Amino acid sequence: MDNLKQLKNEEIINLIKNKMVTVADIVDSGICPTCFDKENDHILYGDKTDKMIYENDKFECFFVENPRSDGHTVISTKKHYKDMMEIDDIICKEIFILAKEVMKALKEIYEAESVYLCTMCDGPMNHFHIQLIPRYSFEKRGSKNFVKPRFEYKEDKEKLQQMKQRLSVLAK
Repeated sequence: MDNLKQLKNEEIINLIKNKMVTVADIVDSGICPTCFDKENDHILYGDKTDKMIYENDKFECFFVENPRSDGHTVISTKKHYKDMMEIDDIICKEIFILAKEVMKALKEIYEAESVYLCTMCDGPMNHFHIQLIPRYSFEKRGSKNFVKPRFEYKEDKEKLQQMKQRLSVLAK
């Protein structure tokens, strides 16, 4: 797809609706897909409200739509940063402290043996985020957990509520 930056938002939205543009096309054109999604009524990734487990003025934390394991979570900055090199030290400290608390909650509530943390902002345009991927005792250890097959998100209302409750204390 030619450079999408030259088009108006409405034109890009029509191309998306007609399945003529993918998230990869948007990234390759130098447009942040996360910011574009937020600014355009969640046209790319859909509304995550039902998967949101924590949110404040700087971050949103939600379960992944197509997880690699039960409890797979993303923590994303609300403000656009391409990668970790662009975030200031205060945001860096805050997001990693938040990640630590979410990891503790995932281990407790999901009974994960471990929780892997990764950030893979790659390509011409990204939006800084952290992925937390629980590993369970029946799974092998190691980096292959970062690329295990994805599956469709299965809502577990009880665990979702437990995560929200556990993380709600952070807002105070």
